[in-house]
Amino acid sequence: MSPAMATAPPGYNDLTDVWPTAVGEANCRDGDQVETGIQGEVPLGDRKSGRSTKGYNCNIDLVGRYQGEGAGIVSATYKNCSYTGSTFPTNFLGPNPGVQVLDVSDPRAPKLSAVLTEPAMVGGTWESLKVNQKRGLLVGTGVGLLEGAGYISVYDISQDCAHPRLLNRGAGSQLTMPIPITTHEGDFSPDGNTYWVTGIAPGYVSAVDLTDPRNPMIVWSGITGIEAHGVGFSPDGNTLYLSNLLGLTVIDVTAVQNRKPRTIVAQLMPHVGEKLWADGQITQHTIYATYDGTPHVFSVDEGGSGGVKLFDAVDSSNLRQRNAIKLAINLPENANRWAGSTTANGVFGYDAHYCAIDRQDDPTAMACGWIQSGIRVFDIRDPDDFKEIAYYNPPAQTGKHLQLTNSIHALLGSIAAPPIIGTLAVARAVLQGDSPIDGIINDQSRLVGGDLSADWCLSPPEFHGDQLWVTCMDNGFMTLQLDPAVYPLT
Repeated sequence: MSPAMATAPPGYNDLTDVWPTAVGEANCRDGDQVETGIQGEVPLGDRKSGRSTKGYNCNIDLVGRYQGEGAGIVSATYKNCSYTGSTFPTNFLGPNPGVQVLDVSDPRAPKLSAVLTEPAMVGGTWESLKVNQKRGLLVGTGVGLLEGAGYISVYDISQDCAHPRLLNRGAGSQLTMPIPITTHEGDFSPDGNTYWVTGIAPGYVSAVDLTDPRNPMIVWSGITGIEAHGVGFSPDGNTLYLSNLLGLTVIDVTAVQNRKPRTIVAQLMPHVGEKLWADGQITQHTIYATYDGTPHVFSVDEGGSGGVKLFDAVDSSNLRQRNAIKLAINLPENANRWAGSTTANGVFGYDAHYCAIDRQDDPTAMACGWIQSGIRVFDIRDPDDFKEIAYYNPPAQTGKHLQLTNSIHALLGSIAAPPIIGTLAVARAVLQGDSPIDGIINDQSRLVGGDLSADWCLSPPEFHGDQLWVTCMDNGFMTLQLDPAVYPLT
């Protein structure tokens, strides 16, 4: 395995080809419980023997945890607090349905400080639970199962983050007062005055005015394509990078960004660029960054082993791929191992989902929830030479399905056992002769009943100094300490 190369391979076509290399592996400490398979893999043997219940770590230590009843897909953090996403309808089977608020003033002993129970919060927040650091606002929408409608709650967390204060007590928060949105995911504009909400199909996007957070107001809605997933922004909020089924749509949203407060914008938003690819599917979200002042965009694929792509974004109408982050388990030659080891642990396998960087300008590190590969941390100082520096794959919670009522993985996500989200990438690797079929079907293969032989980590691991604060679905909230030998990076 060679490290991610400084430029695309000769003749590489970023529309049709698959990035062929993985990032360099981390150099772990003596005493770490390192991976026993290839980079990113929880081998089938470890799952069968119970080794995966001990977890794996490299240059990261677990210093605090609040498991509770598990976690939904995406959680968020602010100052000394964390907000655990909810799962509908199974969160009602536990003692604390809704978004769980954790006080992490003592990172070694996080504690439950409040539970948010408005309709949006108990209705399953999916990928909508987000914080705007600038204004100290927390927002979540009620997604239900995959796609929802009508409910959004806005909280002030600027004064006491451990006890969020509901601001919109009427429209959006009352069961009898829904607002006209479809919901799956969402995020704030950089200034915090707009919350952009996406209802994944049929590509419906709405802009919610939060200049008066007590009265959220829809100021623009439109259909952008066949799927609308995560959103990212340029720092001025004028350019929206919308993740879609197979890439990115770049939209000029200046009219919404620069509107008069609480004014409907009655015009189309121009599409200024489209970047599509076959290397990965179900593009999840984007992160804007600059290197030496040059705009770049990281894009994450939640399916098809697409990993994380880095694009030069100087010209929004023509994004140019510069590099990519993949683990060895994501390479086509390992597709049989990808499928064979995840054969009975639910619909997701070893894919990136949500990432975070330590700073926007000249970032030094990126941390990602890589689903069954756990939490992965990369040195990204050189945009042409990425390296892995640490990982933490938490202990599998095998046999604890019924205890983890707020974990999508433990209950709903384990109804179907095979990792169907990765089907296209595995099939392509086999059909093109890159991977053998040996081991894809094995003695653990079945159609129903996931075995919880590895956790699902889908939430962004957020940097708090030299710690990462993150939730994985079965282990709940974790405080992870990075070894000073690998972070901070200079």
